[in-house]
Amino acid sequence: MTKTEEKDLLNILGEEIPLGSSKTINFNIAKLYTSTKVEIPIIIERSRKPGPTILITAGIHGDEVNGVEVVRQIIAKKINKPAKGTIICIPVLNVFGFLNMDRFFPDGRDLNRVFPGTKNGSLASRFAYQFVNEILPVADFCLDFHTGGGSRFNAAHIRVDPKNEKSVVLAKIFNAPFTLLSKNLDGSYRATCAKKGIDILLFEGGKSQNNNRDVAREGVHGTIRVLHYLEMLRPDFVMPDTLKETIIIKKSFWMRAKYSGLLHIKIPIGKYVEKGEMLATITDPYGKMRHIVKSSNDGYIINVNEAPIVYKGDAIFRITTELEE
Repeated sequence: MTKTEEKDLLNILGEEIPLGSSKTINFNIAKLYTSTKVEIPIIIERSRKPGPTILITAGIHGDEVNGVEVVRQIIAKKINKPAKGTIICIPVLNVFGFLNMDRFFPDGRDLNRVFPGTKNGSLASRFAYQFVNEILPVADFCLDFHTGGGSRFNAAHIRVDPKNEKSVVLAKIFNAPFTLLSKNLDGSYRATCAKKGIDILLFEGGKSQNNNRDVAREGVHGTIRVLHYLEMLRPDFVMPDTLKETIIIKKSFWMRAKYSGLLHIKIPIGKYVEKGEMLATITDPYGKMRHIVKSSNDGYIINVNEAPIVYKGDAIFRITTELEE
């Protein structure tokens, strides 16, 4: 049986989905304390024409609402109905965390650090194991949407392993404002995909418990570009304008607060700054102290800590130090 013929018999969680059909399957791994079922909808759209299978996910961290919004818009605008092949959308992977607006699973573990999981481990590990063994194998390519953790606001960007040339090409097609070349972290979803030979793009943008329209637009537009490149976008969709190519970042680092106090940001996210340029001030609550935070070097500001107060040593700005020419 050829790979195409196998795709004609798409099987997820024991259910067969034929070409040309739409199906929502509920993924159920555990219940709440009240015995209430917690179901994770898996939304599957298949063209009549065979082709690749794209898996689009968000909400690995339950409080990352902006990523969920990107996938919601992809579904609501029917971008997920392919001209060929299959598009599988899972807007909220960590429903437990989403219910409580919490980054973690109820067992206190970060789902994105326990992949590929174990059959008899913690709840997060069991979930990862079932996902990796029963859902991920059908995918040819994955898009995973995230936001910055806590109060740290990420400029919209793609993170991709520089060793994977195909994924780097797809990152350029996605054309987020920035593309960050970064190694895969042990225990991450991205690392598991790499070990299984599945290409993946990880999108970052915005911050936790926040919904930013501009970030969502970048995520949706990037998805449209990738689907068009893969010849999976239906002809009734208009390709978004590409004003400039993605800026590829090879190295960056966190600038940290030298004083504790109230943080007042003075520059927008994504701005190119020069060495010595004022980025923020840190003050005390009593009007006695005012410290000016200056840029350590020329570069783009790709992450801003939007917390109103900081302690000495807290990360406040992530700035690029080396770009790909």
